[in-house]
Amino acid sequence: MRTAACTTVIAVVILVLSLTGSQMATAATCSVTELSPCLPAFTSSATPTAQCCAKLKEQKPCLCGYIRNPSLRSYVTSPNARKVASTCGVPIPQC
Repeated sequence: MRTAACTTVIAVVILVLSLTGSQMATAATCSVTELSPCLPAFTSSATPTAQCCAKLKEQKPCLCGYIRNPSLRSYVTSPNARKVASTCGVPIPQC
């Protein structure tokens, strides 16, 4: 009887942890201003900072939207932006 109760408690704990984890994982807010730490690297040959790489990885789900936007496309697909993405380990998606 104790084994059944223990198993039930473990199952409830696992369920609660999995639900909490899914609520904590939120989608990125697609805002090109989030990439402002990358501006020096996008506009010159500066090395991207750790903050730039973190923001670029965070904004990865948004890149296709940026590429589809005519006023942002040239920035996201520029040679410097591609170099920054490569340095940060973020592939430019084929949209």
